Amino acid sequence: MSQSRELQLHIAQMEEIRSILNAMKNLALIEIHKLGRFQTMQGQAVINIENAAMDFLDFYPLPVIDKNALSIGILVGAERGFCGDFNESLLDTLNTETYAGIIAIGSRLGNRLADNSPDVIATIAGANVAEEVPIILNRLIDTISLLSVAKGDINKANKTTSTLQLTVTYHDNSTGQITRRQILPPFSQQQQRLSAYGNPPLLNLEPDDFFADLVDHYLFAVLHEIFYLSLMAENQRRLQHLEGAVKHLDDETVNLRRKSQIYRQEEITEEIEVILLNSEIN
Repeated sequence: MSQSRELQLHIAQMEEIRSILNAMKNLALIEIHKLGRFQTMQGQAVINIENAAMDFLDFYPLPVIDKNALSIGILVGAERGFCGDFNESLLDTLNTETYAGIIAIGSRLGNRLADNSPDVIATIAGANVAEEVPIILNRLIDTISLLSVAKGDINKANKTTSTLQLTVTYHDNSTGQITRRQILPPFSQQQQRLSAYGNPPLLNLEPDDFFADLVDHYLFAVLHEIFYLSLMAENQRRLQHLEGAVKHLDDETVNLRRKSQIYRQEEITEEIEVILLNSEIN
């Protein structure tokens, strides 16, 4: 097979790969726009719950936090590839933190942790698209509930007692950085706030019951927000990575086409020379 023909076959293969990568890039872009809408609504829901919590805590102080609380780290990684060092950068944060146990979100991240850490409590497959986030959160909440039961976290006499400290580490698309966020015990940042109202809020439940339900709603909302932010950051990384790969393929294809033309010209010249030589002999 001639060199120009081999190059043409190589170019065809690269164009096929380029088409696949470009489709993946477009899917990432669509997911980013969709997640942007979800995250905006979820972020507002979290703000509303936090504002309600502040009004409540102005008159009903936080319960005493167990000093022996079990510190659990939740790392939100990427389930799929083509997003650079997304998972590796999360692993680097463990060098500055000490957790009694780690819950890994994302199979790839879980596999890396299993090789390096004996403290992995559970590995949960991550979300590929926004619609899978609620399913992943249900699995995560089930895992946290099992930890709570094992640690004696459920106290029927006082639902506000917590012996778990949960910290989520994730890529925050809004800041472009890795963020650590303590979600349990919640609302610790509200303790220094001055009261905004003179009268306590009217409650239809006992304060302890109200706060327990408020924490449940808050955890569900804030975990949704975190997962949307992380998935947005993952798809943004993937978009940048694939754009670079597509551009590289385009540049290589241009170079190969140029080489193919040169080889083809040389082959045509050789064919003409052979024809002329045969005509002279005849």
